[in-house]
Amino acid sequence: MHKVLVLNGPNLNMLGTREPEIYGHTTLQDIENILIARGKEAGVAVDCYQSNHEGDLVDRIQQANHAYDYIIFNAGAYTHYSIAIRDAIAAIDVPVIEVHISNIHKREAFRHTSVLAPVAMGQICGLGNVESYLAALEAILYKIQHNHENEGSGKKA
Repeated sequence: MHKVLVLNGPNLNMLGTREPEIYGHTTLQDIENILIARGKEAGVAVDCYQSNHEGDLVDRIQQANHAYDYIIFNAGAYTHYSIAIRDAIAAIDVPVIEVHISNIHKREAFRHTSVLAPVAMGQICGLGNVESYLAALEAILYKIQHNHENEGSGKKA
C-alpha cells in the first residue's frame, strides 16, 4: 500500500480560529479527516503530523525517507527561511509537494520567496484550506495510478 505523509508546520494547529479572513474556518483536524478519507477511498494510507518546532519537522522528514511514497508539506512560516528543513527535504528520496492555503505570492513581500520550492516536486498555493491539500493529494493519486512517481519531479528521477 502506498503511503503519504501530511506535514504541517507552525500555527497550522490554529486553523479555524487564526485569521479566518485568510485561512477560513476549517480546522486542521477537518482537513486531516478529509485527506485520510480520500486516501482510504483510493487505497492509500495517509498519516498526518503537525509541529510548531523546526527540529521536530526535520526529524519527521528524515524518518519519512523510505517509509513514505510522498509528503504533502505546509511548512508555514518556515517556508521562507528554514534552511534546515530545505536541507532535510533535499537529503531524502521522497518527493515533497509544498502546499499553502493562501497565495503566498499575493501577500507580504517576505512571503513571496520559498526556500523549499527548489527542492520540492511542486508547489500548490492559494486554493484555500481544503482545496490546496486535496489538489496535492489528487496529484499524488494520479502519479501512483499512472506510475509516474518521478516524472517531472525535478528530484531523485
